[in-house]
Amino acid sequence: MDRIVPQCCTPSLRIGGLRQRVPDSARLRASMHRGGWVRHDFHSSAQASTLALAIFGLTLTSCAIGPNYSREPAPVPTQYKELRGWKVAHPSDEVDRGDWWNAYRDRALDTLLPQVEVSNQTVAAAAAAYEQARAVIREAQAALFPTATASYTATRTRTGGLAGTTGGSAVGVALPTRYTTQYDAPINGTWDLDVWGRLRRQVEANTAAAQASAADLDNAKLSAQAQLATAYFNLRAADSLIALLESTIAEYKKTYEIVNNQFKAGFSVTAGDVATADAQIATTEAQLFSTRVQRAQFEHAIAILIGRPPAEVTVASHNLAGRIPRIPVSVPSALLERRPDIAASERTMQQENALIGAAEAAWFPDVSLSAMIQYIGPIPLPFSAARSIGSIGASATQTLFNGGLTAAQVDAARAGYWQSVANYRQTVLTAFQQVEDELAAIHYLSLQLEQERRAVADERKAVDTFLNQFRAGTVAFTTVVVAEVQLLADEEAELTARQNLFLASVSLIEALGGGWDTALLPTQTELQKDFTLLPQLESQPSPNSTIPTDVLVPPPPAPPPAAQ
Repeated sequence: MDRIVPQCCTPSLRIGGLRQRVPDSARLRASMHRGGWVRHDFHSSAQASTLALAIFGLTLTSCAIGPNYSREPAPVPTQYKELRGWKVAHPSDEVDRGDWWNAYRDRALDTLLPQVEVSNQTVAAAAAAYEQARAVIREAQAALFPTATASYTATRTRTGGLAGTTGGSAVGVALPTRYTTQYDAPINGTWDLDVWGRLRRQVEANTAAAQASAADLDNAKLSAQAQLATAYFNLRAADSLIALLESTIAEYKKTYEIVNNQFKAGFSVTAGDVATADAQIATTEAQLFSTRVQRAQFEHAIAILIGRPPAEVTVASHNLAGRIPRIPVSVPSALLERRPDIAASERTMQQENALIGAAEAAWFPDVSLSAMIQYIGPIPLPFSAARSIGSIGASATQTLFNGGLTAAQVDAARAGYWQSVANYRQTVLTAFQQVEDELAAIHYLSLQLEQERRAVADERKAVDTFLNQFRAGTVAFTTVVVAEVQLLADEEAELTARQNLFLASVSLIEALGGGWDTALLPTQTELQKDFTLLPQLESQPSPNSTIPTDVLVPPPPAPPPAAQ
């Protein structure tokens, strides 16, 4: 068994989460005040007062068992591998905290993204979990204070005439029936002195857990915002594909007219050529319907992400923009302070570290104070010194044998800490992987987009050339069909590359933390100052905020019911 050394501190008091040094005069006044209270209410002896003063002084000089927390190191590279052609960000270049979507300069996106924080139900659940974590801190803080209970009892007793005669009498002497009433008002107090810091370690653990919950809340916001931005750009890509297919269908119909007219005029055009031209139209129209299904699904996803039924949200059509904004990337070491999931894992490490101390405190005796004053009398309010019975006591309980339970609990706490360390390091490694993945994706997708645009331009020239030659009768219609099919494929590939580029930019911003910073987390002092004796629940923002109608158009009216 490892040796456990109490980490003692100088005489101090913890008030609202802050440890303050207590002057000798102040400690003396506190001790005298508590001793006077004992003497006044309990009329205790000088020995009891001395005992109370000694135990109170022991509380002031109590120690905190367990290791103090220091953040474990994590593998951090000096620079990103895929940072080719990117500018290293300066503090002024950072994405605005909470408004990272402004870089896209899209008014509809600027309107939709703030709705996530207002009415997204996943975010609302994370906010409720954070409030619950704050309340758990107060639960642990409450254990640092004494517990007082009071009761009041009224007893009416009837004693018969022969109830009081002795069984040894030859002849019982009847007494008058008697009625007595007794009132009892006991007041009890107990105080579990946190001599070894078990309760304070629990407060520390719960506070760190609340900080982790706050980071989880911010991470839920960022994740939901990224999901909405992804759905939004997918919807815009669907709008662009719908526009492309509609224009392509219009061109195919013109080609069909040319082929059909030549066939009717007796040119070297067969019925198979006319059928092929018509099949092109049908195939593209079928693809158009499939794309409209995808667009509707993306629109429904946007509605759910802003906490509204799909029937209430219809996003106006607009084509996908041509380029993504330039995203500044800071040095890798800054990522540890910029991602809420990393912050949550780091705070979990402190939580598990504090629980080690809470478990190790079980090796030492549990010291507690107890006091009782009981008022008894025949009157309803027997509150007087003459009718009182008082007592005060102190106890120390040491576990001598529990079958290795304490040792197992300590080992479990230590294993839990090292598990949190491994999870923290894995979270850091995953974060660096995500950044590298998106840097590489943006780099190569940008190069792909350039080539796709070049292919579209060349194939457009080929289609125009072959169509003119077909009109002149120098090439077969099959040549035109092949060129038109290839042109549509190149245009769809260009749109897909542009769509993937936008999605990669959103993923990169999310991987970089979306402008978040650990300075946005509440400090342990702020959380511990929330202690109160009354319930406190913060009001939630209303999900019924309006969205401008020029961004979201109302859904079309329902068709009239069919006539019966």
